[in-house]
Amino acid sequence: MVKGLVAEHISVRFGAVAAVDDVTLAVAPGEIVAVLGASGSGKSSLLRAIAGLEPLSGGRVTWDGADVTGVPVHQRGFVVMFQDGQLFPHLSVGGNVGYALNRLDASRRRERVAELLGLVGLDGYAPRPITALSGGEAQRVALARSLAAQPRLLMLDEPLSSLDAGLRERLTGELALALRTTGTPALHVTHDQDEAFAIADRVAVLSAGRLLQVDTPAALWTHPAGREVAEFLGYGPFLAPSEAAALGRPGTPAGTLLALGPDALVPDPDGVRVPVLATAHGRGETFCDVTLPGGRAGTVRLKGIAEPGDHVTVGIDPAGCAVVPQDGGAAAAP
Repeated sequence: MVKGLVAEHISVRFGAVAAVDDVTLAVAPGEIVAVLGASGSGKSSLLRAIAGLEPLSGGRVTWDGADVTGVPVHQRGFVVMFQDGQLFPHLSVGGNVGYALNRLDASRRRERVAELLGLVGLDGYAPRPITALSGGEAQRVALARSLAAQPRLLMLDEPLSSLDAGLRERLTGELALALRTTGTPALHVTHDQDEAFAIADRVAVLSAGRLLQVDTPAALWTHPAGREVAEFLGYGPFLAPSEAAALGRPGTPAGTLLALGPDALVPDPDGVRVPVLATAHGRGETFCDVTLPGGRAGTVRLKGIAEPGDHVTVGIDPAGCAVVPQDGGAAAAP
């Protein structure tokens, strides 16, 4: 028997539009799986369908091998945490977290609320009103409340997307720690690649309702299944074997492309001299848009100053590259 969640051949349609198209995805006990995609990719529709909040056009949802497709939302044992947290403004922080703990006596409920608030970094916050919280504090309360219910699966629908970048980065680490400390399996929907890579054991890439690849963060980055996945992750330009050889990287197999990551082009005194088209200056470095052999555009980061019209000598760092098939690739197994 397969343990945990298996969503098999899930399809969701809105009229003629396929929001989710034959997606199969699994979450094992204790595992965190991130669903990563751009706006409109179908990731939230997939989450809602698995939760039972959206009717399926095809497929089924199982938990520990039992079909729960027809089970009402509140009986599935899943908890959904949304972007806005959906806290009760008339209750205190402690009242919100303790909402799912009514089965406990008052003393034990207070103890459990304190434990959960400590887990999310909010020791002593129980008496505070919800209206006095910052955005980051409110999301911590929402997480504590979600964990209080002891869900067999926690489903997070872009819970950090409304926060500023610095706070989002801090809360990503805290969220991952809380989930791993409690052993709570999670399906985490996000459009933020750094967030997905930081929190997840595996990442599923969705595009136009289709599952393109599921893999560990390291394998996804080093071995994207095709050009579409690589482009979404930030690779580009894509060099044909002859173009790669002209930049000092022979051996790219026929029928593939050498995908250059953001740091693939590097200054190299033994490399190829190329013209600088445009520049952007950072602290102690310059980002140079250059024209590569074959006419493709790329970006190299220099220590020091360069200006449009200058020439720089560049090479390729193989650690910043990936090889992808010219005609795309199949999704990895769920």
